[in-house]
Amino acid sequence: MPEQSNDYRVVVFGAGGVGKSSLVLRFVKGTFRESYIPTIEDTYRQVISCDKSICTLQITDTTGSHQFPAMQRLSISKGHAFILVYSITSRQSLEELKPIYEQIYQIKGDVESIPIMLVGNKNDENQNREVDSSEGEAMAKKWKCAFMETSAKLNHNVKELFQELLNLEKRRTVSLQIDGKKSKQQKRKEKLKGKCVVM
Repeated sequence: MPEQSNDYRVVVFGAGGVGKSSLVLRFVKGTFRESYIPTIEDTYRQVISCDKSICTLQITDTTGSHQFPAMQRLSISKGHAFILVYSITSRQSLEELKPIYEQIYQIKGDVESIPIMLVGNKNDENQNREVDSSEGEAMAKKWKCAFMETSAKLNHNVKELFQELLNLEKRRTVSLQIDGKKSKQQKRKEKLKGKCVVM
């Protein structure tokens, strides 16, 4: 089956419990759940604008553990952009991103031309902070990638994170805003206007 070029694949990596799923769910569905449920791998789709046409932003939320190295390699080789998430409350979670970054570097080669965001999540828990934002910035500089702190819980910088990631894409123009086109939901709402539903 030929690969669909109108898919834009973003892969989210990070240790278990750093809030990868929370960030993705907050972005895609606008929801946040307090309980922690480990992810094996989930894929979410969002319609975005891509070179002035519409394409699918495919977000792969990966497992936080290193049980599935083959899946990890596959995700990297298919990915167009990467979000590396750590928790500002866990220095260990930042350390765990190093081998993942190395693997992206090995598989993709020139990382400077690939959108990569290093994300310090849970910045609503400042009182438990173990990683200073300056350390995150220094690591991002070393890895030649962008940096941002977020809070999925407070919905802080979540949309900005994805917009910024798309802005880093040099090979094509990708944007969360679909220029002048109505979303499917808006179209549906307009279609349903004036129709009554009998229950």
